[in-house]
Amino acid sequence: MKIEVQRTRRLLDDFFKIDEVFLRFEKFDGTMSGPIRRLVLDRGDAVAAIIRNRATGRLVFARQLRYPTHANGPGWLTEIIAGLVDAGEQPEAAIRREIAEESGYDVATIEHISTFYTTPGGSNERVFLYHAEVDGSRKTQFASASDEEDIELRELDLDAALRAVTAGDIVDAKTILALYWLKSRAP
Repeated sequence: MKIEVQRTRRLLDDFFKIDEVFLRFEKFDGTMSGPIRRLVLDRGDAVAAIIRNRATGRLVFARQLRYPTHANGPGWLTEIIAGLVDAGEQPEAAIRREIAEESGYDVATIEHISTFYTTPGGSNERVFLYHAEVDGSRKTQFASASDEEDIELRELDLDAALRAVTAGDIVDAKTILALYWLKSRAP
């Protein structure tokens, strides 16, 4: 199947980038579509990890303001640690950095779970999802305190976290996906 990009124009070049793309694509019957316009949110790659604290046996979550959710919900979400992959950085290095920055913990073990698109109809963002374990008895400096990012760490066992999903208290998709992945592996 082929795609013919006719032209691309960057409409916004800020923290987020938005491109306007005019294209045609090969349809399933083999013919080419007419010209169509698509807007693409160029978000870049992201990383996230469900983290188990070996010292407590509980899962580590970040609670923070996610302003875009405020209009339809609480604004403050409980979610797994996550962040963006910097230019030239490998995803595993990025999640190790994010865990240290947002929780103060160093990663003891890490396992890749999956890579997925968050909103493929409008964004190119991929999330590299991991399962990590930290040694909770050895916490380093917590680097996240700033006016832009204020994080409260919370620890829950798996059952409590799954109840929070059912109750609508955890509504972040990557967090829900990671929790159900972990549940599928539990004895």
